[in-house]
Amino acid sequence: MLAIAVACTALMAAEWELALDANAMFALNNYSDNWAGGDAGGMNWTANINGMAQKQLAEWLNSKSTLKLAFGQNHTQSAATGDWFVPTKATDLIDLESILRFTLGAFVDPYASGRLESNFYDIRIPSNKRYFNPIKLTESAGVARVLLKEEKREWSARLGMGIRQNIDRDVLVLTPDPLAEKETQSTNDGGVEFVSELRTPLAGDRISYNTKFTAFKALFYSESKDLEGLPNEDYWKAPDIVWDHSFAANITEYLMVNLYIQMLYDKEIDLKGRHKETLSLGLTYKFM
Repeated sequence: MLAIAVACTALMAAEWELALDANAMFALNNYSDNWAGGDAGGMNWTANINGMAQKQLAEWLNSKSTLKLAFGQNHTQSAATGDWFVPTKATDLIDLESILRFTLGAFVDPYASGRLESNFYDIRIPSNKRYFNPIKLTESAGVARVLLKEEKREWSARLGMGIRQNIDRDVLVLTPDPLAEKETQSTNDGGVEFVSELRTPLAGDRISYNTKFTAFKALFYSESKDLEGLPNEDYWKAPDIVWDHSFAANITEYLMVNLYIQMLYDKEIDLKGRHKETLSLGLTYKFM
């Protein structure tokens, strides 16, 4: 709730350092009914919104909020019948984070932060589609330091203790009754969190590069007793790693190329690292 409160304050107040841009990509290929060769039509689109609000509220207090929204779908057509299949998600992200940093003039600054992560549309179970689910809430506090601060370039790092809540709403639960029931499932863990963020221009300001590295080492887990004796009983103790990279190059004022790379490691989900790459050419617009 801290993240939402600070973000709303940022939008209503004046004299904030504000940034907001949006971009969209759309691709379509279609064929006539008598087309030969077995080709099938397809369509995909993605939309992204990135926002930032930052202000030195007082000599001793700095506030910064960031918002990332992304959603996209893939649509494919049957080559045999020409019918369109149910669309699948290409990307889906809601990420809101707010940080209060106490700038007391020391080598490091104390901070408190709140973060909300979710999806617009949860289709992991086709028969149980849910909106704004699952939800991950992270509250942390510790020390932070701005390593570099310029007009278009900023590098910061922070280290602290964090608590995370993972909430999965309206989960189907099989019962003897033919109609399955639904319940909300939640887990909690806490431990040490390290975050490093960098934004900088490249190639003479023609390309902007943003990267964020997050590592979380859990020290306790609410479901640890239920895992005792199982092969994966200690998997929750392994550090969770998230490393995001975003390259954006403006070809013209409204035309841009965007490359997004995300690398993940969560031993509870998979023993190997995972990665995601999205390359898009589309329209962009900077509101601020």
